[in-house]
Amino acid sequence: MLRRKIETKIEDYLTSDSNKILVVDGARQIGKSFIIRHVGQKLFANYIEINMEKDKQRDRLFADANSVESFYLALSAIAGDKMHERENTLIFIDEIQAYDHLMTLVKFLKEDNRYTYIASGSLLGVTLKKTQSIPVGSLSVLHMYPLDFEEFLWANGVGEMVIDEMRRSFESRSSLPNALHQVIMGHFRRYLLVGGLPDAVNTYLADHNIVKVREVQTNIYSLYIDDAAKYEQESLRKLKIQRIYQMVPSNMESRKKRIVVKDIEYKTGKRTSDYQNEFDYLISAGVVLDVNAISKPSYPLVQNAGKNLLKLYINDIGMLTNILYRNNIKPILEDIASINLGAVYETLVAQELKAHGYSLFYYDNKKNGEVDFLIDDSDNLTTLPLEIKSGKDYTVHSALSHFVDTSEYNIHQAFVLSNESRIFIDQKTIYMPIYNIMFFDANRQPDQLYF
Repeated sequence: MLRRKIETKIEDYLTSDSNKILVVDGARQIGKSFIIRHVGQKLFANYIEINMEKDKQRDRLFADANSVESFYLALSAIAGDKMHERENTLIFIDEIQAYDHLMTLVKFLKEDNRYTYIASGSLLGVTLKKTQSIPVGSLSVLHMYPLDFEEFLWANGVGEMVIDEMRRSFESRSSLPNALHQVIMGHFRRYLLVGGLPDAVNTYLADHNIVKVREVQTNIYSLYIDDAAKYEQESLRKLKIQRIYQMVPSNMESRKKRIVVKDIEYKTGKRTSDYQNEFDYLISAGVVLDVNAISKPSYPLVQNAGKNLLKLYINDIGMLTNILYRNNIKPILEDIASINLGAVYETLVAQELKAHGYSLFYYDNKKNGEVDFLIDDSDNLTTLPLEIKSGKDYTVHSALSHFVDTSEYNIHQAFVLSNESRIFIDQKTIYMPIYNIMFFDANRQPDQLYF
């Protein structure tokens, strides 16, 4: 079984006396149901799971369950023998977004407090927009993502001793022994191929066969495309959502990596705002990660974000390398001078930062150029710029240098992440191996806890 960080958070919720219902949100096929089922069956003698998507397609027992009592009556038809006391009965509402009214009903189920509840959803953001009465105070939403690199290392048998040594190296700004660096880079390159979708990871661990891994990724990519048609009623909007999603990999290969809105319908005069609903759908569904432009940074970054010049990244690095390279593993596993892996490395960093709690921004300034990522530097109440390099010219970064040297930005440090094995510091810029992105964590405790 794959070890997931979110397991601890789910277990903490289920063993607490929270006055909210936890909803685990995220794209489909990232392991939400599996990990909830695993924890729920471990903690509760009476575990009840209802998949509302399957119910909608089959019996529709819950289609008209608009009250607490009608919900329990429908539930008793399939699990009446397991409905006991709150302390030993867990009700897991899977794919809760299938019925809009359930998002409102959970408030009353929690107030009734007859059982313990947990839910999952794959289009929660979309569903909440359609819900007439959003029970904000009754829900606690926990976002889930594909396996991050640390979880991939666990899956491949890398022990805590090694990861602790990597963390000490990162925190002390001291290089790992070269032999260990090469081992970790080997895992990193394989992660670029396999990604973090649980089915793809399990297939890799079982067979080490790239063809089988790619089959899994292709099927899930097709599923994501089909989902737009499944949940949207307007045919034109379905096509626009699917078109934008299919454009993402090719945009990643362009120099600017931005969405070019005129290419969506091949119409001039269109603006980003004309497709905001379509962008929101893909972002809410969790199948893309949005990175917003900042032209003049200040802390916190979210107050300076612009809606134009949007970048979108595929939510799983393995799906991207599947689209770009199919079964050819050489571009990833070997250093081929003619292959630029910049888009691949940036997608990996976006995926890691998002999974670790960061909102995603990049710097775009007509005068100074572009910096790949900006994150909040909460310790210094300023901005932390990240430049991602896949080639050997990792010390060449004029835009980052301009950014750091702009006195009004008050930059304390910057990072360049690349294939280089050494960790070293040049003035305010820290150079380190790309895999150290796994230690950037927006949820870590700040340096100053007391005032």
